[in-house]
Amino acid sequence: MVIPPEIANFISTLQKDLGIFFSREDFERAIVLQALTHDIALVIYFEENAARINMGERRTFHIDLDQILNDPYKIRARICSLLGRGQVIYGRQTIVARIDKGVALAFLKENHLQPAIPGKYRYGLFDKGELVSVAIFSGGRRMREQTTSNYRSFELIRFCHKAGYRVVGGLSKLLKAFIKDFHPNDIMTYVDRDWAQVSNLHTLGFEVQGNTSPQAFWIVDKERHHVTGVEHLVQLQQTYSTGYLSHNSGSTKLVLRL
Repeated sequence: MVIPPEIANFISTLQKDLGIFFSREDFERAIVLQALTHDIALVIYFEENAARINMGERRTFHIDLDQILNDPYKIRARICSLLGRGQVIYGRQTIVARIDKGVALAFLKENHLQPAIPGKYRYGLFDKGELVSVAIFSGGRRMREQTTSNYRSFELIRFCHKAGYRVVGGLSKLLKAFIKDFHPNDIMTYVDRDWAQVSNLHTLGFEVQGNTSPQAFWIVDKERHHVTGVEHLVQLQQTYSTGYLSHNSGSTKLVLRL
C-alpha cells in the first residue's frame, strides 16, 4: 500500500516523539503499526467503512485517515500523553478555578480531538498562571429510575490537558472541586473506545455501565459529519457526493456514584 506523504511524515515524527520504532503491516483498508518494545498498536484506516481490526490484548489506538490529515499534531500529542510522555505537572501544585465559556472553548479547540462544547459548568487547573487542564460538566439531570426526588446526575462532557503536558492527579482535583460546589449524586461520562478499550477511570471510582454502539460519520475531505440516521445519511450523500462512510468503535459509559 502506498500511503500519503502526510501519513509517512506523521509516523516518522511520532516515532521520534516516542523514541520507539513501529513495524508495519498492510491490510486491505488499513495499516497496522506495532511497537516492538511496547505492547501497543496503532491502526490507521484508509478506506470507506473499514471495519475496526481486533488486536487482541495489545493496547490499540484506532485512528481514521481524515483525523490525521486534519490535525496530526493533536493526534501525536494525544498518543504521547497516553503513553506517559510530556512535561509532568502534579495536580497538588495547581490551582483549580471556574473558567468562562470563551476560555474553555479556546482551550478545547486547541487541545481536544472532539468538537469544543461549552457545557454549563467549566473548571480549569492553573500552573503558575497557565491553564493546563480543563473539565466541562453538564447541568444536573433528574433520573427517572431514582426514587429520591432530589437525585441529580451530571455528565463530565469534556476533559483534556494542554498538549505536551501530563497533569498527574489533575482530573481527581477537578472532580473534587465540582463535587464540593454542586453535591451531585453521580457523575457519568463516556470514554471513546477508539482510544481506550479499558478505561483507567476506575481508579477514581467510576464503574462501567455498558457500551454504546459505534457512531457513523460521513467524511468529506478532512471534515466529518456525524450521521444521526438513515435519512440524514442520504441527505449527506446527496449534498457531498464525494464523501465516504466511516464508523468508530463506540464508547464505554462509566458512572461515579457519590
